[in-house]
Amino acid sequence: MQEIVKVAVDAMGGDHAPGEIVKGAIEAINKENNIKIFLVGKEEIVKAELKKYEYNKEQLEIINATEVIATEEPPVMAIRQKKDSSLVKAMNMVKNHEADALVSAGSSGAILVGGQVIVGRIKGIERPPLAPLIPTAKGVSLLVDCGANVDARASHLVQFAKMGSIYMENVVGIKNPRVAIVNIGAEEEKGNMLVKETFPLLKESSDINFIGSIEARNIPSGYADVIVCEAFVGNVILKLYEGVGATLLTMMKDGMMSSLKSKIGALLVKPALKATLKSFDASEYGGAPLLGLNGLVVKTHGSSKAKEVTNSIIQCVAFKNQKINEKIKANIIMKDE
Repeated sequence: MQEIVKVAVDAMGGDHAPGEIVKGAIEAINKENNIKIFLVGKEEIVKAELKKYEYNKEQLEIINATEVIATEEPPVMAIRQKKDSSLVKAMNMVKNHEADALVSAGSSGAILVGGQVIVGRIKGIERPPLAPLIPTAKGVSLLVDCGANVDARASHLVQFAKMGSIYMENVVGIKNPRVAIVNIGAEEEKGNMLVKETFPLLKESSDINFIGSIEARNIPSGYADVIVCEAFVGNVILKLYEGVGATLLTMMKDGMMSSLKSKIGALLVKPALKATLKSFDASEYGGAPLLGLNGLVVKTHGSSKAKEVTNSIIQCVAFKNQKINEKIKANIIMKDE
């Protein structure tokens, strides 16, 4: 019998909450019968959304929360003052083991603060990184860190590499994943002080498959499976990735509709093009887990639609079933002691 994975979903977080969040939750339980979802938010509003759908009532429960943390609020103050917000209540469910995971499209700052202050770090983990999967020509790569630790140290990046390797091997199924550090050149002597300090530490780590530096232009080709950097660099890479992808898609559509010939050609290539574009759709891969916490916290885009919410929830099942936190403790913390 499959173990039930309990996921608290912040129904009020994100640009399209609660509509798309609730829809994504329903689609998740309609796909997977081993998920129990707690929709945390304003009860009457959530109930009104649920009336639109047919679903197994035993797989879903509403947890009333009277407050909402807005994106523009100072994260630390919001977490401290809004105890009855959907995000804080969902975080406490993870902390108290009432839920295995949290999924939220809400305030990034509040999620990062709440993850560390409420859920808490695994003992021995210095900094938890945000680690999204990004599409590449060979499948996906894990970008770690993309937004949690702007002023990271070399020891943090080494832990990022190790946690990222565990995630890619056990959740994505890539054996002996290739690890690379983001740099401005392939040569070992290049880079800023952080990269120069981290490079030899990664090279000496026998429990990861470190292949050296990776330049940004080589990331989309799938040169590495785990891409290590501090959060400022990672966030720039992620946002540029998304921006270029969206711009190219718009330009391709405009070009295909520019003449009768191009329209005919578009019809001929549409099936192959659709499959290719789907593989480069970030929403196919769920959200970014905050690795190294005592429970799983997954941050999805603020603009997430139902599909990304669904995939983020299903992502939690693999994380739980593969016992990622237990493996982080066994392979990083215990080995380092």
